[in-house]
Amino acid sequence: MKNSSPFKTFIKYWIPVILIAGIIFYSSATPYEKQDIRPEINHFTFLYDLMKHFTFVHFNYAGHEVSIKELGVAGFTEFFIRKLSHFSIYLLLCFFATRLAKLYVNKAFLVGEIFSIIYAASDEFHQSFTANRTPLVQDVVIDSIGALVGACLFLLINKKLKAKVQKSIRV
Repeated sequence: MKNSSPFKTFIKYWIPVILIAGIIFYSSATPYEKQDIRPEINHFTFLYDLMKHFTFVHFNYAGHEVSIKELGVAGFTEFFIRKLSHFSIYLLLCFFATRLAKLYVNKAFLVGEIFSIIYAASDEFHQSFTANRTPLVQDVVIDSIGALVGACLFLLINKKLKAKVQKSIRV
């Protein structure tokens, strides 16, 4: 932890993980009706012109068909926004959890990834207690892939920063 005060370490390393985990927890505790963005999406009329090019897209997700025909343009668009949100928030959570773990252990990648997957699974369980929310294993998979990308991104950035520091030391 290189001459950093515990307070600065807490603010710099712990707070991002706690905030992101808190955002996830809050979101999972919010009933679907309060998160439904389909009415807002309906105002984006350009989407209707754009989506006519995607009518061929249809697949099954958690036992339900995902298609424009089945969900409508707003529902179809919202589905992808929600899944991208899952991916993105867990990318961030794992990035910062791996960064935090790097302070304490050698296997930071593994610790960050395992923490994020366990948090994703527990979050889906938490959703089972929220009105009109459904816990899905498929969402844990999306979360886990986002976490994997976040951990890899951290390692890449960390490696580049170390190389830059080493280069400046040699100069």
